[in-house]
Amino acid sequence: MTPPRLSPLTTLILAAMAGACSPVTGERTAEDPARQRLLETVEAEASPNPGDNCLLMVWSEQDDPDIEFDRAHDAVKGGAISCATGASPSQFEAAISSLRDAAKSGDRARILDEVGIPLLYITDQGERRELTEDEVESLFDEVFDDNMLDLLQRLDLSQMTVEKDQGGFFELGSLWLIVDDTGQPRVMTVNRQALGEAAAVARDQAERGEGEALR
Repeated sequence: MTPPRLSPLTTLILAAMAGACSPVTGERTAEDPARQRLLETVEAEASPNPGDNCLLMVWSEQDDPDIEFDRAHDAVKGGAISCATGASPSQFEAAISSLRDAAKSGDRARILDEVGIPLLYITDQGERRELTEDEVESLFDEVFDDNMLDLLQRLDLSQMTVEKDQGGFFELGSLWLIVDDTGQPRVMTVNRQALGEAAAVARDQAERGEGEALR
């Protein structure tokens, strides 16, 4: 069977992956069967779809990408997660799962582990503040009140909206996850004003008999 023809971008990615960390490609792949399998899988997954090429870029930076999950969940409102954020759907899913579990446990230390510093906090009145680690801890009950904790417990990747080079958000921007310097999505904005607006929209939709999920 003839392998799919690779786009120039994909060819560059594969070349970079094959040559990474070693000047001798044959030695690298021979010593690293997992990397060789990844190269073969990425080549098999090659597609002219620009979104797929974004995934290839993200996978090239990962040791063990979840290719099947990423391909199935990359498309959300706003576009492809990989193109908008430079991270994979599985990376966002891991962060979201950790946030859900932490919120359900009620353990504030676990929640704080998922928060980036400085944290942009927008109050009910729209006041914007960049909080240090100490300030987040001292204002925890205000920032993560019952309504925000409820949102954290309901987070679902399929309900996320992405904006190019901005990250992913939930419920009208009530919560933003942004990829940090380590390449991992973290909570970087908590917007209680937006959460109140989202709740008002939900009530209005319920009164009109509409059930559209907020994003």
